Amino acid sequence: MNNLEEVLVNLQCELVAERTRLNPKTISWLQYDILNILNSETEMRPSKMSVLLGISRTKLSKALKELKLMNYIQQKPNDADGRELLTFLTKEGSHLLTTIDNGHTHLSEIANAVFNRKEKEQFAELAKKYLEALKTERLRYDE
Repeated sequence: MNNLEEVLVNLQCELVAERTRLNPKTISWLQYDILNILNSETEMRPSKMSVLLGISRTKLSKALKELKLMNYIQQKPNDADGRELLTFLTKEGSHLLTTIDNGHTHLSEIANAVFNRKEKEQFAELAKKYLEALKTERLRYDE
């Protein structure tokens, strides 16, 4: 394993550990990802969510059903296409995300403590570039 690969693997492990610490045990990581995606848009079609998450519609359906039972999301018929539902966050779902997101400030505090101003700018720029490449690759793979 080269140095870059090792760093990326270790960074992923640390971020997963941090996520586990902040994420209540009542929802899975997939469910958190669904809520997080819904937080960025008013409502979304499940077909779009499955592409963004890189998962099957069946797996997404099961997670959405569980989130509905926990009252974190609701669904309504899509007026443009009655065959598909639009999914959106409930107040409870938004509150849960806010609670989790408040814990994420810990990550920023650590970054602010270890990076100087220039390093923070460089890290943000490089991480954004890498994230966009990962997302593009996943979306290209799913087409």
